[in-house]
Amino acid sequence: MPAADIVEVSIKGLMPTANGCAVFLGNDDKTFVIYVDPSVGSAISMTINGVKKERPLTHDLIGHLLMGFEIGLERIIINDVNDGTYFARIILHMQNELGRKFLELDARPSDSIVLALQQKRPIFVARKVFDLVEDMSEILERVLKQQKEEPKDEGDQ
Repeated sequence: MPAADIVEVSIKGLMPTANGCAVFLGNDDKTFVIYVDPSVGSAISMTINGVKKERPLTHDLIGHLLMGFEIGLERIIINDVNDGTYFARIILHMQNELGRKFLELDARPSDSIVLALQQKRPIFVARKVFDLVEDMSEILERVLKQQKEEPKDEGDQ
């Protein structure tokens, strides 16, 4: 995908929901939300916060496999949205004596995000998706404000 067709984003916030977790992605222009299941929300949170795990989780295992085979994660791209369901591609690269090879895999955005965070690789969104999604920047600001206020309330008790 040409650079003009993609927009780099980062995790702006996480919020638990009744059925999982809301992941706020965006940049200075816009923030949008992807809803993920509880286990992936937890994996994203643990990765962001650098939590050490007693045993490798599935995403850790995948990362170890990539490293073991000397396969690098180049980037992920959230490339489509249809009826509220997002789609993503994981771009991998491998270099050996035969040359450099790229592989593009279909994946859930939630799994892709965890891998990108673990490998410290960029997260992109296709321009057509970024232009289509609703801007949730104001909602994120309210959520972050509430999250800052909550610990103070608990300490007063």
